[in-house]
Amino acid sequence: MTTTHPKQDFRDYFVGVDVATPTLDGSTRRYVNLDNAASTPPLCSVQQAVNDFMTYYSSVHRGTGFKSQLCTHAYEQSRQVVMDFLGANPAQHTCIFGKNTTEAINKLARRFPFTSQRDLVLTTGMEHHSNDLPWRSAAEVIHVGLTPDGQLDEAKFDAQLEANARRVALVAVTGASNVTGFINPIHRLAEKAHAVGAQILVDCAQLAPHRKVEMRPLDDPAHLDYVAISAHKMYAPYGVGALVGRRDTFEHGDPDMRGGGTVEIVTLEDVVWAEPPDRDEAGSPNTVGAIALAAAIAQLTTIGMEEVARHEAALTAYALDRLAKIPQLLIYGDSDPARASERLGVIPLQLKNTPHFKAAAILGYEFAIGVRSGCFCAHPYILHLLGITPEEARRVRARMLARDKSEMPGLFRASFGLYNTFEDIDLFAEALENIANGRYQGKYVQDKASGEYRPLGWAPDYDQYFSINKH
Repeated sequence: MTTTHPKQDFRDYFVGVDVATPTLDGSTRRYVNLDNAASTPPLCSVQQAVNDFMTYYSSVHRGTGFKSQLCTHAYEQSRQVVMDFLGANPAQHTCIFGKNTTEAINKLARRFPFTSQRDLVLTTGMEHHSNDLPWRSAAEVIHVGLTPDGQLDEAKFDAQLEANARRVALVAVTGASNVTGFINPIHRLAEKAHAVGAQILVDCAQLAPHRKVEMRPLDDPAHLDYVAISAHKMYAPYGVGALVGRRDTFEHGDPDMRGGGTVEIVTLEDVVWAEPPDRDEAGSPNTVGAIALAAAIAQLTTIGMEEVARHEAALTAYALDRLAKIPQLLIYGDSDPARASERLGVIPLQLKNTPHFKAAAILGYEFAIGVRSGCFCAHPYILHLLGITPEEARRVRARMLARDKSEMPGLFRASFGLYNTFEDIDLFAEALENIANGRYQGKYVQDKASGEYRPLGWAPDYDQYFSINKH
């Protein structure tokens, strides 16, 4: 296979991507971060925007001083940037800032207008826990089954939707999997949901940093009713996320959190709640985080989401081709490089005869390569991909409840960001080849309670690199 190199190297756009970190042999190596599905480094433009803003930082909303008014202006401007990025219309939608996607989905679960007739959520077996667990406490939940390789089985989705057409209130689905990178046909699912009178939420934590997301007007049958995103997955790790959704949902009902900023007027006998989004943003907001997210969106928009997708598809195709040449390596999900543009650059892996926890540890301690191992906050999905039977799952659960994760099933995962390069992938593949053939230095011991491995007799001196006591 011939793979075209990305047209542009985006490394100079990012903070900290060329930092050298210590390894077990006493040397330092350039850190290769392949854990972008978990969190991403900041863009330089984001760091600069935050630094510039801090000169003027003050309270937002109702302050009369210049700084306060400027902060309010910047905060509300950031809200509009998020809505524009997602194709939301202020007349139909509102943008509620919070900590992250998890908080956004929990908020919707508490605020969604379920009724005695519409009391069912249809979701899938591939969801991150954040788009599963909140619904279990809010309504009855049906999990649609998957194909053997981990894609949504749309025929099963159609069957469940038809069988429960009068009860389904909401379809809650991930835009793209944080485990396999599969992208769901969200607008087609939206059209099906709307046809039976349901609404749809799309968890876009993974999708939004890598593909264009368009909510569309409410009169479009394929529109998205609600979208949730996290800034820390979009190169703006300053602690903010957003729920963008139907304004008419948040114009009614009590907020899930109450306090300052959520009201128009309060007496000892009564409360009049504020209009959205204020009603659902209790307390002083994370103004800095909102500005960081807007700055990241501005940079991504300048680059172009189509260019982002092309760049990452080239990386993914190259990685799938390169990793397939390692005999001891198993690739889960879709391993075909020719279809790289149809999925995200998230690749779950397993080395034969090497526990996933151990493989990830050696990559970090000896090769300065950061990956993630375990179940990626998607336990049912991992069990499905690994083909673990219900009986096996019960035995694993019993061991874990006894604080023994030493045989916890899982995988390790490489996930790409805009700044990653072919060289990163080559270093990763070479490291895996070394591990597979026993060419590593340390003797590794496992902590049963966490399942994690550490090299015996060695640990980095973290304070040498950063200590809060030095600042």
